[in-house]
Amino acid sequence: MKTLKGPGIFLAQFIGQQPLFNSLAGLAQWASALGYKALQMPCNHPLIFDLPRAATSQTYCDEVTDLLANYGLQISELSTHLEGQLIAVHPAHDRAFDGFAPAALHGDKEKRTAWAIQTVKLAAAASANLGLQAHATFSGSLAWPYLYPWPPHNPQLLSEAFSELARRWLPVLDEFDRYGIDVCYEIHPGEDLHDGVTFERFLALVNNHPRCNILFDPSHLHLQHIDYLQFIDIYHQRIKAFHVKDAEYLPNGRSGVYGGYQ
Repeated sequence: MKTLKGPGIFLAQFIGQQPLFNSLAGLAQWASALGYKALQMPCNHPLIFDLPRAATSQTYCDEVTDLLANYGLQISELSTHLEGQLIAVHPAHDRAFDGFAPAALHGDKEKRTAWAIQTVKLAAAASANLGLQAHATFSGSLAWPYLYPWPPHNPQLLSEAFSELARRWLPVLDEFDRYGIDVCYEIHPGEDLHDGVTFERFLALVNNHPRCNILFDPSHLHLQHIDYLQFIDIYHQRIKAFHVKDAEYLPNGRSGVYGGYQ
């Protein structure tokens, strides 16, 4: 059975202030001219896509669908990578991630977390209104500072972090289940779900939730020296979205996987 429909593009890194890149119509025109067939739509640019409106208005979603169809495009998934990140932020990362939240929430991690959870839940309703089957996001990171084996692993800290991560995400997964939509966590360094082992740990804690799934991106696995083809063999039943790109590991004498900053 043929399921591939053509190339799609994640819009997040292309949205800007210049014409074509500052409106959905302009971005659609640009992407269509390049031969793309689908857009993965970020939810943090209200002038491009109004998530609260999409969650409550079928008319708005139909207008978005019709606009894209005029350019031969459709939405593949909505993305809440940044909002998903804010569901679970380790205190060490508060300042780094505050900028992803509305200014009124800066410095208030409890309100920021509540806002993030509610925003990702809105994406479930919006996805249903758009007729989508999967949603792309990040897990956030409560355990990341403890994952490298130095300082020595502290089983209690890891256990507490993953239990809290599961506690925060379970209501979100249930909301997506209510609409029949899969949550696809991009397996990514810096996220608590960054490899197969951490995904399995989280999956067990959310009771093998049917909506807990994977966005497969081989580039993030290759740079961790994970066999990304074997990853497909192991987790194919949970892979419900993917990014089509790779990475090249070029060892040198100055920096490696964790460095490279000037």
